[in-house]
Order: sequence, then structure tokens, then C-alpha cells
Amino acid sequence: MPDIGRRGVLARGGLMVAGAAFGSLGVEALGAPPASARGLTGWQRGHAKRFEMIDDSLHASVNDGTALGVAAMGATPKGLAYEGFFGKANAHTGTPMAPDTVFWLASMTKNFTAIACMQLVEQGRIDPEQPASDILPQLASPKVLEGFDSRGMPILRPAKRPITVRHLLTHTSGYTYANWSEVLTRYEGATGLPDITTCQNAAFGAPIEFDPGERWQYGISMDWVGKLIEQVTDQSLEVYFRENIFEPLGMKDSGFLIGTDQRDRVATLAARQPDGSLRPEPFEIPQRPEFFMGGGGAFSTPQDYLRVLQALLNGGALNRVRILRPQTVAEMMTNQIGDLNVQEMHTANPAWSNSFDQFPGQRHKWGFSYDINEKPGPHGRAAGSISWAGLLNCYFWVDPVKKVTGALFTQIRPFFDERIVSLYGHFESGLYQGLGRA
Repeated sequence: MPDIGRRGVLARGGLMVAGAAFGSLGVEALGAPPASARGLTGWQRGHAKRFEMIDDSLHASVNDGTALGVAAMGATPKGLAYEGFFGKANAHTGTPMAPDTVFWLASMTKNFTAIACMQLVEQGRIDPEQPASDILPQLASPKVLEGFDSRGMPILRPAKRPITVRHLLTHTSGYTYANWSEVLTRYEGATGLPDITTCQNAAFGAPIEFDPGERWQYGISMDWVGKLIEQVTDQSLEVYFRENIFEPLGMKDSGFLIGTDQRDRVATLAARQPDGSLRPEPFEIPQRPEFFMGGGGAFSTPQDYLRVLQALLNGGALNRVRILRPQTVAEMMTNQIGDLNVQEMHTANPAWSNSFDQFPGQRHKWGFSYDINEKPGPHGRAAGSISWAGLLNCYFWVDPVKKVTGALFTQIRPFFDERIVSLYGHFESGLYQGLGRA
């Protein structure tokens, strides 16, 4: 979940949708979602009562101002189990939420980047244990930020060891995000370094905050992995993802460069106000980027994104199309950080993120490249499930034990909004209960 919306967003119009900003809208202006937006089609019409808990929760979330609009989808190896779309996708035009509503994924982009990298690992073109500088020489001499001198300028030293591909895939490289690092925030201010979300190559000049392999800390590592993929394949991420993930899986509305038709279907971003209301805001990822942000720059739709989650749930295949081997998917869902643990991400930018920990008080691990809960989750998922999220309050999980996957989509800041997190829990619980797998 990169630092979308820091000074690079606020000071550069390229990150915002052109046009006038929306005014503050109350719940009354949105209205209740029409019956057609309840999302019960096909298989689930015959089993509607099994998922009433989800419908009621999602519907109520729009009526009580938790969200302007919300989409949720769930599946098992048999196929689609639930879909629900409530409220407005566009707060200005009143367009209802739908399966093809476009969402900016932020860090849920990392799912694509991890899959792409592991495809290249399968082909023997990338080795997780190799120094990343074998592929990108600019990673050959990483510098650790030790502090700041009396003038406020950074103090750097050479890292004790090289950064490997594994370090990048597991967020143990030392690279961080300014949203959850006061140190990096101060460094950007002192040096004028652009934030990663500006999609300027200069952002890769950030130092690391600790020696590679010494701890887990979330950061721009997967943006570096995107660069590795481009170097190895001699293709942009836009092209590689399309040819090797999106087109094989039938994901026609996913990518980095958004078309006119897709832009007309983009869900409105809204900011939570101190009184709990939501204020719509213009927002767009840079569309003339110097690089494609593998850590957080893609868009997709609920129906598209569920397809890639289904492929992971099915061991790397969907509808007889295979994008990864089963043993590769199993490795991605296995602890890859040893005795290290995923740590709470303490906010350094409350306007864009609250502090974040999916499993407070519990140990949880990191795979290639997902959060792994070692104990059963509080809402139904089994131990050993993988999950992650996006900065604009989108969330997903894949449960390889109970064979369930689900995702919830909104476009709200700040991240880890208490009301949306509660809604996500209600969705997960309702899905497991409706499936009889609680």
C-alpha cells in the first residue's frame, strides 16, 4: 500500500482526475441501493437466504454512511459463490456499483507482481536467492539510513550484505514506505526525493532503513520486483501482465493505463471526515508514468480480480488455463521469512492510513508475497490462509484449507478504516456461514 496521496499527489495534478472536486455528500444524497444492485444472480438466487447476512451488512453500510458504495465477491473451487454490489460507484452521476466497476487497487497490485515474478522463477529466469543486482546493477551498493546530522541531512552507510530477490519478495530488503515511516518521510523532506507514487524513477533513490534480512518492514520492495520483471523479460509490466496473467484468465478490465470506457466506470474515492461522513475526492494514478508501479499502480474490477484469486485457490489454474504450477502456489503461501514476524505498520501519515495489523497479538508470517495467519482468523478463515489489502480500503484473502476466497472493494481513505474493517469481517463471516464452512 504505497504512499498514494502524499506530497506527490497533493502537489502534482497528474495524480488526480481532471475536473471539479465533488462536494460533501450525506447518506440522504446517495439513497438506498436499488434491488438490482443486490448482486444475486445465477447460482446464488437459489441460495439467497444463505447469504442474507452479507446482503444485510453491505446494504446497511451504504445506508449508514460507512461507504458510498461497496462490492464483495466470494468463490470456492466450484466457482462463484457470492457477489453483492450496493450503493453508488460514482457519487456525482449516481451510477450504481456493479461487477465491472473499476477500482484503483493500490497494494493489491502486488498480487500480480508476485505471480509474474514466480512465473519467471518457474522458468529459471529468476532465482529468489540471487543478488538482485545480478539483474539490476543499481541495487549493487545499497545504503542504510542511520539518522540525520545537526543540519538535518541524512547519514548513510553501506549495507552489510547484498539485497536478494527473496528480500524484495518478502519485504525484508530494508526498503520502506513513507506512509509508515517517519524516517523516510523526513528523508524525502530533507532531500526532495519524490515519493514512489509519483511514478518517477528518481523515487528508487530511497535508502534502506536496515540491513537486508534483519527484519520485516513494508515498503517499495515489490516496485523493485516490477523492475526486475521488466529487465528480465524486456517488456513493460503493462504488457507482461496483460499477456501472461490478464488475457489468459479473461481479465479484460485490469492494467495500469486506463481507457476512456474504464474511466467512466471508476469508483469515486471518498475521504472519511472527523464526524464520520464521507467527502468525495478526485483521484487517479499517474497515466504518463516513468515506470509502472508494481507495488501499487494497477486498476481492476471485482469480477476480474476474483478470477486471479480463484486461480490461486485452484493451485494456479482457472478454467483449464494454468498460470502457475501447484507447487509454486504452495510455496507462495508458505512462510518465507523464517523466525522473523510481520509487524504492525505504524502510521506516519494519518490522512492516508491508520496503523495497520491484520492479526494483533498474534504472530503472522510472510510468503511470496502475502500475509499468512498462523492461527485461525476471527471470521472464518483457517490457519495458513493468505491475505492482503490496498490503501483505498480494498481487501482479499485466499483460504487453501477450507477452499474459500473473497474480496471486498471500496475506495475510501484513510486505510484500515475501522468501519470498513468491521464490514470486511461481516462479509467473511457471512461467506463461511453461508457455505457451511464456518
